[in-house]
Amino acid sequence: MTLPPPIYDLVLLLDPQLEEPARAKIVADARATIEAQGDLVRHDPWGERPLAYPIARKASAEYHLLQFHAGTPKLLDSLEHSLRIIDGILRFRIIKLKPGVPDAPDMRASSSTPRRADAEAGHEQAPDAEPPSASTSTPEPASEPEPSSTPEPEPAAEPAAEVQVGDHA
Repeated sequence: MTLPPPIYDLVLLLDPQLEEPARAKIVADARATIEAQGDLVRHDPWGERPLAYPIARKASAEYHLLQFHAGTPKLLDSLEHSLRIIDGILRFRIIKLKPGVPDAPDMRASSSTPRRADAEAGHEQAPDAEPPSASTSTPEPASEPEPSSTPEPEPAAEPAAEVQVGDHA
């Protein structure tokens, strides 16, 4: 029994200050490279979204998700090489998906940053989620006895070395 060919995710983060025709050309070139040596499964333009931290002094980026089957390993190498040298790409990542991974969500419907999926995966608590109840929390450790009321003497600090500033001849 042969396994289906693996699916790869390519996520592109493009500079939103780049002109629209230049951004469209970057995506079209990536698609053409994939279609020439593989099979494009899906392209989702997610639009402009805020970044978690600034990249190249940019606070947002235009996101694109391209899913594809690689016909040859050369496709991955050529994509990596071309995307690395193209100006206007803030970041990109190519990931090989494991079999059975669910389809990517449709991010075009909302323009806010996806946090619900992260919360469900256990990465972050959703803002509207209730805090854990007392019955599910771990018991607190027994309290330690309080230290004595007399403070311990601190070790004496060594004197700082003197530095002379002046002309060195």
